[in-house]
Amino acid sequence: MGGGEFEKPKLRELAGSTTSLNNRRSGSLTEVASVDGSGHEDQKATSQLLANPLMNKSEGELFADVDEFVERTGMEDKRELLYKAALVAQDRENFQRLDRLSDEDKAALRHEKTHKWNQTKTLYWQIFMCSMAAVVQGMDETVINGANLFYPEQFGIGGDSTHDTLLVGLVNSAPYICSALFSCWLTYPLNRWLGRRGTIFWSTLCAGLGCIWGAVTNSWWHLFISRLFLGLGIGPKSSTVPVLAAEISPAAIRGAMAMQWQTWTAFGICLGTVSSLIFQNVPDKPGITGLSWRLMLGSACLPAIFVCAQVYFTPESPRWLIGKNRHRKAWESLLRLRKTELSAAIDLYYTSKCIEMEEILAEQRSRNRLIELFTIKRNLRAVRASAIVMFAQQFCGINAIAYYSSVIFENAGSSTTKALLGSFGYGLINWVFSFPAFFTIDTFGRRSLLLFTLPFLSFFMFIAGSGFWIPSSNQNGQLAMVVVGVYFFAAFYGPGLGPVPFTYSAEVYPLQVRELGMGLATAITWFWNAVNALFFPLQIRSWTSAGAFYWFGGWNAILFVLVLLFCPETKAYTLEELDDVFNLSTSRQMKYGLESPAFWFRRYILRQDIRRTPIQDYNSSEVKDRPEIQHREKV
Repeated sequence: MGGGEFEKPKLRELAGSTTSLNNRRSGSLTEVASVDGSGHEDQKATSQLLANPLMNKSEGELFADVDEFVERTGMEDKRELLYKAALVAQDRENFQRLDRLSDEDKAALRHEKTHKWNQTKTLYWQIFMCSMAAVVQGMDETVINGANLFYPEQFGIGGDSTHDTLLVGLVNSAPYICSALFSCWLTYPLNRWLGRRGTIFWSTLCAGLGCIWGAVTNSWWHLFISRLFLGLGIGPKSSTVPVLAAEISPAAIRGAMAMQWQTWTAFGICLGTVSSLIFQNVPDKPGITGLSWRLMLGSACLPAIFVCAQVYFTPESPRWLIGKNRHRKAWESLLRLRKTELSAAIDLYYTSKCIEMEEILAEQRSRNRLIELFTIKRNLRAVRASAIVMFAQQFCGINAIAYYSSVIFENAGSSTTKALLGSFGYGLINWVFSFPAFFTIDTFGRRSLLLFTLPFLSFFMFIAGSGFWIPSSNQNGQLAMVVVGVYFFAAFYGPGLGPVPFTYSAEVYPLQVRELGMGLATAITWFWNAVNALFFPLQIRSWTSAGAFYWFGGWNAILFVLVLLFCPETKAYTLEELDDVFNLSTSRQMKYGLESPAFWFRRYILRQDIRRTPIQDYNSSEVKDRPEIQHREKV
């Protein structure tokens, strides 16, 4: 609807006076720390404006802005509702004092705060349906695991030589090589041209066709090409689905909704092991050699059919539609995704204003988006944080086990059937233990879950590796220790590095570079996934199974330190308010992280009744202006 032109003010004019900001009510979503005295007042004003472009406006200015908005977008019939929405969006914590809201309006807003899970069926269905796209690649990870026991011998690459070992790794890693080097970079143009739904449809279709193609190949290089084609689908959908989930979800449950990608990837891993167990003993038919592993690979196409059949029956992302100046369509989407018209109007107006602000900033910088991703410090910090968590998801060792658990269990003395059953147990534990994060990710936070689980991941990797030092004469003892280590590793991976990286990466980028940023993040995870799939068999051969597990155990310890220093918490912030967090300097983020262990010791060991200052209000010791609030006592 109407995309009329209007004069965009300069950023300095928009920032205006910030003298009233420090008087805002403590606890508000738009609360801002006092000026740190280090010459960053302009930057702080910009950050405050990005966090909430409405915060400095008087009621008259706010209503004038609404008038301009409805005339520009052709939504004159919603003028009165948008007046209310603008007042609430300006300060969501203080809606009770707004006389313009009726008692019913206030009751509905209170209900939203106290019953955060009471959302529309459409919201839950869309997130479930789109997240089922993750089942395709989850299944592929474990059907190739089962197929590893069969196809290498049929294709003449089943020997113990370095050549054969690398070829098996190359075939297994093909989808992720394609994703990292090519298809992830299609995320931005596909989202721009096709929207979120269109990108999910076409990428899932490619992934499904790739599964079918792989099932009818007749040589290792033919299977390699089919799996490269499978990678065309994996990259864009793994970038887009978490972004869509984050964009359509309310802030209070955004983490739980965005993590559904990894939950259903874990389900796909479990389902793939079931497929391997079902088809392992299927005999060959006349003219068909290797029917068992072909059925394993082909079965992964079934979830893709379901997703493609449903995706266009769900609403398009309102944020994407607003970015395309299709406000009426965005309104229609929000009506399906929110419980009340007022909530839909709040999200419509607030998101529109934030996008306008981001566009103004982008225009005044006069740089393209790819350059902005790496030259603007706020974006660069987001790139670093998402790169760390995406790298961590792979180099904790999870997918090395997912691809080769059957081989690992066979090396520990298990039969083929028992190895597949062991892989099923691993997949089931990985899936079941992803469910706690559904409730904890928005309660304890993304960073907290990573910092809690990473030490356990390191410990149990060392336990699993040490199992291989038990003499082979005690085969049951060796197998038991390896299984215990792998299973407990999967249990702690489920609520931590399983759901957090994609959720975290979908949140940290501002809208104008979100597709590019998420494309980069997924390229990083698929690149290191490919590295693991390619070289893990060689690691086992060269270092023994124990050395391969110790390698990942050491990386988990290093990753704990990296998350502590460079990955700030994103829990409960709106996507726009995260600008305030990532505009903090790197040194301040590191000092905040280094002070965390001391806080944990006082809070959880000494049981002192203290709470931390939120990171966006934190001032390091060199520049702090309110030292008493760094670890202040509760009153």
